[in-house]
Amino acid sequence: MRAIGLWCYDKHRWVIGAWLIVAVAIAMAAGAAGGKTTNDFTLPGTESQRTYDLLQSKFPAASGDESRIVFHTESGTLEDKRADVEKVIAEVRKQPSLVEGPSAVSDPFEGTISKDGKTAFATITHSKAANDLKVEDIEKVIAAGQTSAAAKAAKSAGVQIEFGGNPVQFVEQNDQAAPIYELVGVAVAAVVLYVVLGSFSAMIMPLIAALLSIFIGSSIISIVSSITSVADFATQLATLISLGVGIDYGLLVLSRFRNERAKDHDIRTSVGSAVDTAGRSVLFAAITVVIALCGMILLGVSLLNWPALGAAIGVTLTMLATLTLVPALIGCKPLGRRVKVGDSVNPDEESHFWARYSRFAQRHPWKLGIAGLLILLVVASPVLNTRLASTDAGNGTPDKTSRKAYDLLTAGFGPGFNGPFLAAVELPPGGDSQADLAKFKSAYEQAPGVASVTDPVLNKAGDTATLSITPDSKPQDEATKDTLDRLRNEVAPPIEQETGAKVSIGGFTASSVDFAKVLSEKLPLFVAVVVGLSLLLLLVVFRSIAIPIKAGILNLLSIGTALGVITFVFQEGHFASLIGVHSTGPIEPFLPVIMFAIVFGLSMDYEVFLVTRMHEEWEHTKNSAYAVRHGMALTGKVVTAAALVMMSVFGAFMIGDDPILKLFGLGFAAAIFFDAFVIRLMVVPSVMFLLDKHTWWIPSWLDKALPVVSIEGPDEPEERAKVVPAESDELEKAEPAQP
Repeated sequence: MRAIGLWCYDKHRWVIGAWLIVAVAIAMAAGAAGGKTTNDFTLPGTESQRTYDLLQSKFPAASGDESRIVFHTESGTLEDKRADVEKVIAEVRKQPSLVEGPSAVSDPFEGTISKDGKTAFATITHSKAANDLKVEDIEKVIAAGQTSAAAKAAKSAGVQIEFGGNPVQFVEQNDQAAPIYELVGVAVAAVVLYVVLGSFSAMIMPLIAALLSIFIGSSIISIVSSITSVADFATQLATLISLGVGIDYGLLVLSRFRNERAKDHDIRTSVGSAVDTAGRSVLFAAITVVIALCGMILLGVSLLNWPALGAAIGVTLTMLATLTLVPALIGCKPLGRRVKVGDSVNPDEESHFWARYSRFAQRHPWKLGIAGLLILLVVASPVLNTRLASTDAGNGTPDKTSRKAYDLLTAGFGPGFNGPFLAAVELPPGGDSQADLAKFKSAYEQAPGVASVTDPVLNKAGDTATLSITPDSKPQDEATKDTLDRLRNEVAPPIEQETGAKVSIGGFTASSVDFAKVLSEKLPLFVAVVVGLSLLLLLVVFRSIAIPIKAGILNLLSIGTALGVITFVFQEGHFASLIGVHSTGPIEPFLPVIMFAIVFGLSMDYEVFLVTRMHEEWEHTKNSAYAVRHGMALTGKVVTAAALVMMSVFGAFMIGDDPILKLFGLGFAAAIFFDAFVIRLMVVPSVMFLLDKHTWWIPSWLDKALPVVSIEGPDEPEERAKVVPAESDELEKAEPAQP
């Protein structure tokens, strides 16, 4: 590692040039590829996927996405304003992105008008799926219904016109303003870096490394999205994670560099030492994050594959930039020479505050540890009531047309109208198809939880039919899931046995239920693999049985606090308005999985940063109490600064309108807060003080069997000679050194 740092310092022009060339080349490739993200995904083996596949093969004309144009009036009825509504419909039918013929836009006055006559809707059938349509084509459809001359005339007559459906929500997502949250996060992180590192030169280097890594990583994701399906939040997630860890990694290396400079070492020697010590911590911390992220692939859900891989690529790039680009930037004379030297000529000298706190923790391990555990358990307790389900347009901001359309349809037709089930019936050859379909329709209508069922629609071959089933509860409600289970497991089987037909129930709401089920079934394997590999890495690095076990338990508690906080705010609604959440609901099924992977990895970051220095002191002194106390006193400032940086980055993602990013931002910020300030500074030292020398115990046979991996780097002569008092009372009597 030292050789890498020194080479990058000596060849800084080549290293910086190589990073810039790679960035430009990949950006050009991304521009040429013209990739586009999507939220399409498959759920092999599920009933909703079987329904989708059947419709694709038997109803090819229905492969395009549908939108809805909703009409509402407060004065009179829509029948009184029929001419104005029909002119708007005619204008919308002219748009080129729709299927050909009258079926492009249905007649809102034929069966799709509310009982009071004040609300009606027309179904708009597009020629392609939402993600395959051009944004401008969908915008033209919306404009035809809202800003055309016909639309203006209808509005003047008192008709409210709104649009809903996947294509409309797709446009609304693309219309969001530039990600100001990223700029806010970087600005706050820059302030923290300046305060901690003491100079503009030191502050700017981690930012350059992180932002360049993000630029390259985003370009790679864009290239991949032109080849295969990539979820639309993959780039945002990779940016969020890379920005946080990238700045943290740079902070760790530069802090060690400043300490080495304080030993009166020259710049080149200090760079080599910093990369050889802190750089190893960065390497192993990044490996744990990548392991956790790549573990999501085990879930077998295509939607999560590239968000996981994209974030893993981002973390890998930030790690490489920290180990190569940061030393190269230090090699630039205008930057390296202006990095402020550490505050003390003795980098092992403890600051007053952290010296006092570490001694306090040593004197009161039981009290501090129990207090920390109680805080974690209380904060995590709401997770026991977490309900997983996909959100919909009803969770959007009130000013969006899709949210207005959702509310109008709910008021006019019932809460389940925005999330109908779609039943696909495969009819047996030679049977009475009309009679068979009538039996299905009648049974579904009589089932508890069902509001209405449409007439069956046969395909041209006459071997498959579809029915739309509207539940009487909202798509997100637990009752809707119960209704789906009842239709699938109780209502359909007897009729299937009687008629020989086979029915599958799908649709967006059914897919969401199946999605949550698939994730919950595969979650144990995912957790076991991620936790197992991460703890094995800690076992190899620190040669201890207690440290990996402690880390695993406490990291799970850290994840619990994050999920507890988002449940408390987003599901239960406490303080939701403070962060711009306009409606509460269940938690997205994929969010706990992603949060587990990322929070577990980031928790391991702090575990590695903190315990590495303690382990370094233990190897030099074989005095466990001193190693824990002194290690915490020396790293407390860096750990808290790194936490503040990451909290600033993650917290800034709550500024935007996207509820998913708000969930991620709050969850990650909460996890970092409780991990850094409760787990690492309260519970971890308490446990290690109580275990004393048993913290570092490992069976001799296992020690010999494990490969030797040094995370601290080779010892220097003065470090090998370090001697400290062996008795804890001598440490207690010692006055803390002044900064």
